[in-house]
Amino acid sequence: MDNKTTIEEMKEQVKKFCEDRDWNQFHSPKELAIGMSTEANELLSLFRFKTEDDMKQILASAKRQDIEDEIGDILFFVCRFAQMYGIDLSTAYKNKLEKSGRKYPVEKVKGLNKKYNEYDNNGDCENAQ
Repeated sequence: MDNKTTIEEMKEQVKKFCEDRDWNQFHSPKELAIGMSTEANELLSLFRFKTEDDMKQILASAKRQDIEDEIGDILFFVCRFAQMYGIDLSTAYKNKLEKSGRKYPVEKVKGLNKKYNEYDNNGDCENAQ
């Protein structure tokens, strides 16, 4: 369904869901940000103390639904924040991707997982092996 549902449709769905329940009063920017963080941490907790093999097994089992539920919760809060406060998610995403592309040019970072401030002016990674 990802190829059939627009972001705008998701924002309208979350708006209706919340308005039907009179939840606007509870959705300040702070509360929605807390919701995003809380749900992201619930997702993280599903992987705590898990090995790579454990995680592969979880993703291939019925527990995958727990992961999908947490991702759905995160997306709910993201869409709700954007819907309530007039954020165009496609534009925000595109702009951030462009900024990240400048911070992490392919010729400097390909195959490396260092933060942008860990590269020197020559594009070499400090402490790289």
